[in-house]
Amino acid sequence: METISNTLFWISNGLLVPVVVLLLLFFLRAILLAGGFFGEFYQRMKLQKQFTETLENITPENIDGLLQQLPSAGNSPLLRSMSKLSAHRDDDAYCEHLLANYEVEAEKELGRSRTFIKLGPMLGLMGTLIPMGPALVGLAQGDISSMAYNMQVAFATREVKNCMEKIEREIAREEEKMPDTAINEEADEGESEEE
Repeated sequence: METISNTLFWISNGLLVPVVVLLLLFFLRAILLAGGFFGEFYQRMKLQKQFTETLENITPENIDGLLQQLPSAGNSPLLRSMSKLSAHRDDDAYCEHLLANYEVEAEKELGRSRTFIKLGPMLGLMGTLIPMGPALVGLAQGDISSMAYNMQVAFATREVKNCMEKIEREIAREEEKMPDTAINEEADEGESEEE
């Protein structure tokens, strides 16, 4: 039994370095994700007014001219989809296909954040529990400095995990709330006028 316990202890201690490295990489990814989110948020706010004005004035006769006033497609799935929809507006089946692809693309963007949100707590728990074993051994042997060091590692990994998870959860929540609001506002106004 002691051999099995020692083997498990050795394996868990061997996992500490990869877990800490992954936590640090996830934390860096969360920071980059936050920067990208704020860049996208700024771009969307800048385009919001232009979208609203364009959608208010759009008619079947002037659709081509107004859509050409919009910025080029760039990285925005909305702009890419709008330009394709305007080019193929006579083909209903293709337009349905484009709308479905837009929904899938938007869901993929959210899926990446959700994956890291799910992996973060697991790594945080592992990063907390793995150093506690050596800390308890240090306590049993009277080696307070070893115990203090291992507890410091445990709490540091937990705090990095908490910070990373909070950043990614908030960004995912905001991205879910922030679909292309100009289109949604226009659709809501159209529905209220019909009633």
